[in-house]
Amino acid sequence: MLILTKSIFSMMIGFLLSVCFGVILIPILKRFKAGQSLSIYLRSVHSGKSGTPTMGGFIFLIPTVLTIVLLYFLHKIEFSYSLLIVLFTLIGYAFIGFVDDYLIVIKHNNKGLSEKAKMFLQLMIAIIFFYLFMKGGNEPLLWIHTFHLKIHIGWFYGLFILFVLVASSNAVNLTDGLDGLAGGLSVIAFLAFGLIAWNTGWLEGYESLAIFCFVLVGSILGFLIFNVSPAKVFMGDTGSLSLGATLGAMAILTRHELLLVIIGIVFVLETVSCLIQRGYYKFTHKRIFPMTPIHHTFEKLGWNERDIVKLFWIVGLLGAMVALAFGVWL
Repeated sequence: MLILTKSIFSMMIGFLLSVCFGVILIPILKRFKAGQSLSIYLRSVHSGKSGTPTMGGFIFLIPTVLTIVLLYFLHKIEFSYSLLIVLFTLIGYAFIGFVDDYLIVIKHNNKGLSEKAKMFLQLMIAIIFFYLFMKGGNEPLLWIHTFHLKIHIGWFYGLFILFVLVASSNAVNLTDGLDGLAGGLSVIAFLAFGLIAWNTGWLEGYESLAIFCFVLVGSILGFLIFNVSPAKVFMGDTGSLSLGATLGAMAILTRHELLLVIIGIVFVLETVSCLIQRGYYKFTHKRIFPMTPIHHTFEKLGWNERDIVKLFWIVGLLGAMVALAFGVWL
């Protein structure tokens, strides 16, 4: 019961700090005119969102880090090696996102960092993560917990880790296109990984990892007060890249990489829709979907934004419950 109490208490601290920080930060972002510029393809449906402040990811990132530091100095959690790796990932990818958001604000367009530059920086952080992960004595094993299988995949595991981190960070980034969508799905995903971490008693520092997830859940919930429709602030790449990469890091550390596909099923579908659209258009110069990521297709079909978000939240919740049933319970 102690870890449950700690988790709820941590979530509450993260939520309160996030709300307070949002009240302070949003006026500052407006003052510095850190507004989001809309794509020409979205101006017809999102015209009212032009100028909405971006870089809102700081609203949950800073409170999360502050809460972890506070709990450490209060001797409520142990600062484990696993927690260090996760915090490094969170902050590292947040920095990449911040640079991208800053360039967007300065240039007043949606380009920011080039795709090559962004990918290079993401890979650099992922490589450092891989080094730290293997330095911690981990083996290149792919675990299938439901069937109690451990498959040794050797050097391929390094490529696999890089793929998980980069793919998950970009998947959340692509999903962040409607008010509250990526934030709500991230709450569900991190809640699931908090429960998974709680169940990994073999992992050094598993309690601190679980508490970290619950702190982040509380902080994102605080952010959602300002981000649900109509959004007063967007998380930007500062938030979405860091959330996605941290999800990947949690999956790797708890050795539940395959479950990430089910827990993040909406993120996967959003990404796959973009890959299919791009590939199909390259060879045929025609489109399969009216617009990607797939949530924009629903908009083009006349769906209300809030209804799309609710539907995707439900799909994400169902995916998380299925993943927990197979990965933890069975």
